Amino acid sequence: MARYFTEEHEWIDVEGDTATVGITDYAQEQLGDIVFVELPAVGSTVEKGKDAAVVESVKAASDVYAPISGEVTEANGALEDDPALVNSNAEENGWFFKLTIADKTQLEGLMDEVAYKSFVDGL
Repeated sequence: MARYFTEEHEWIDVEGDTATVGITDYAQEQLGDIVFVELPAVGSTVEKGKDAAVVESVKAASDVYAPISGEVTEANGALEDDPALVNSNAEENGWFFKLTIADKTQLEGLMDEVAYKSFVDGL
């Protein structure tokens, strides 16, 4: 499984034609205590760079952008019951949604883990 990152602090795990999307540890640290997550509907289409979900914390509400385009196949229902899961486990159990990849070439503009860590260190 390959993991990629965006400059907007989303991560994406790719396995075959399926991708899992969430926000990074860095993003959840910046947001603070997360109190609500709005996920995309299963069957909806998300477009690369466009808002796909919303995360609200005690500090602010933020859009979560789709790292690539595709059709949503699953939303993480556990986040509706326990949005703080994003704070405690952002890059594993705190994932937001899964999608079927529409165009694998869109992965080419994303960062690997080394590049993302360097990007965050420069902030």
